[in-house]
Amino acid sequence: MNPPCISVIVPVLNDARALAESLDHLRPLRERGAEVIVCDGGSEDGSVEVARTGGACVVASAPGRGRQMNAGAASARGELLLFLHADTRLPDAAHDLLMGSVAPGEAAWGWFDVRLSGQHPLFRWVEFLMNLRARVSSVATGDQAIFLSRSLYQAVGGFPEIPLMEDVALSKRLRRMAPPVCIRTPVVTSSRRWEENGILRTILLMWRLRLAYTLGAEPQRLAGLYYRR
Repeated sequence: MNPPCISVIVPVLNDARALAESLDHLRPLRERGAEVIVCDGGSEDGSVEVARTGGACVVASAPGRGRQMNAGAASARGELLLFLHADTRLPDAAHDLLMGSVAPGEAAWGWFDVRLSGQHPLFRWVEFLMNLRARVSSVATGDQAIFLSRSLYQAVGGFPEIPLMEDVALSKRLRRMAPPVCIRTPVVTSSRRWEENGILRTILLMWRLRLAYTLGAEPQRLAGLYYRR
């Protein structure tokens, strides 16, 4: 059997409901030959069973998104690695968009534009600013489904295994090695955290955390602020 071109790597920790929907949405991509790897960080809600029932390979890891994604990448067979949050949905044409954006054997990386699932008008501004920031800074977040070639992943040493901002840290390493690709067809990511914690409050918190990280704050302290919400 030929190895898959694309490996989709999904880190989870007690994400059974979102994972079930994600795996169902990923079925057409699997039918095109992609493999799906779920990296479980010790779930107690049946996420592992959901992953196996949904046809995914399951990899166990100590908790921590960066650590889990590295564990998934270590078992991946594809030449293009795509890191997907369980509550983010790829566009229907994801396979063709990826294959049309990254040439075989090319050392490349990038992300998708993002759209939030909620209908509040403020979400349209949040999306616009997230996408603009990513394009201007060449720094993407995990909500944008970061993808990169295996060779580039190995060259940068994978995700930093820090408790928060692993996606930002990886992007900053990658942008020094190759210009990014931005796929304008968006992924759709859940707006639940904005809706539960308040849209403006969440925006201000995320800006505060990113600024603090840029100024040298320790990720461990920032994670305490983020997960304390």
